[in-house]
Amino acid sequence: MSTVDHILDKALQGERLNLEDTTTLFESNEVEKIGRAANIIMERMHPEPVTTFVIGRNVNYTNICDVYCRFCAFYRKPGSEEGYVLPDEVIFQKIQETVDVGGTEILMQGGTNPNLPFSYYTDLLRNIKKRFPNITMHSFSPAEIQKMKEVSDGLSLEEVVRQIHEAGLDSLPGGGAEILDDRTRRKISRLKGSWTDWMDVMKTAHKIGMNTTATMVIGFGESMEERALHLMRVRDAQDECIANQYKSEGFLAFIPWTFQPDNTNMKREKQTPEEYLKTVAISRIVLDNIKNIQSSWVTMGPEVGKLSLQYGCNDFGSTMIEENVVSAAGTTHKVNIEQILKLIREAGKIPAQRNTRYEILRVFDENSHAERDFVMQN
Repeated sequence: MSTVDHILDKALQGERLNLEDTTTLFESNEVEKIGRAANIIMERMHPEPVTTFVIGRNVNYTNICDVYCRFCAFYRKPGSEEGYVLPDEVIFQKIQETVDVGGTEILMQGGTNPNLPFSYYTDLLRNIKKRFPNITMHSFSPAEIQKMKEVSDGLSLEEVVRQIHEAGLDSLPGGGAEILDDRTRRKISRLKGSWTDWMDVMKTAHKIGMNTTATMVIGFGESMEERALHLMRVRDAQDECIANQYKSEGFLAFIPWTFQPDNTNMKREKQTPEEYLKTVAISRIVLDNIKNIQSSWVTMGPEVGKLSLQYGCNDFGSTMIEENVVSAAGTTHKVNIEQILKLIREAGKIPAQRNTRYEILRVFDENSHAERDFVMQN
């Protein structure tokens, strides 16, 4: 039995993979074999042949940012003529448009804008919730939360997270994780903070009862061991959340994707679809305490997104009514609800709309083909 076979057999027997096992899988080119094992594990966790998605919208409220990540094509430095902060009324209009098509989730993210006081965020969230009490605000990255702490006149991280939660932040997305190891982080985003800064925000959110997600971006020139370390660190944090019996369920999902180098200050070869699928599969195998692995069709395109449903993904992510960050790097894969239903069915799965907590809101039968049909139902 080869080393990879032995590791996969160990995982299929229910044993946890360690750092060495995980690194070996990342170094392997036996993508289909790893994918088969991941699919078996996914089907054990999700026995019904259902693939979920959420109807949501990205709202990028500001592009002004003072951490200058080399891999980002979206940000503008403070003082730039191209910098913006969206007026509140524009944000409300975008949310209304989302609600009008049956949307339930707003992923509001932007740069780390040093000109916005902490009260900007709490006031904005309260005003959103006043107008849209049923919308789920799955918003802000750990880097943005750390910036809020910086401008909050001495509040602790826990108090910042608690106040932003009470103001209307329901759930924290995992953006900005990139690679959770400081060797790579120092090269690509020196001012963004250490991997522990990212993790401290997530652990604090779990402690006060907020659910979160976690991400990983491959293709920065990181080592295979660093990719493996990333998964170990996410899994350890989830273990900690479970052991402490927090009200939070911790990381509800894990979303890996690939670095998009176009229009950025980093020149790297794009990762292949095979490398992405291998990463998805290893994530499903290793993260035995996180229930959902989300496909990243936004970066990989719909066809690879569809294929990922055979490599351990059980979720197709968001309809992404609007998205400006990845598209600024030259990647624009827009998928409407009708196309999502089609892609999921082509993968042999049953599509179902979920909310941010991964609770199923509606299962689509074979007759529900059109987005228009869905809007009329709502």
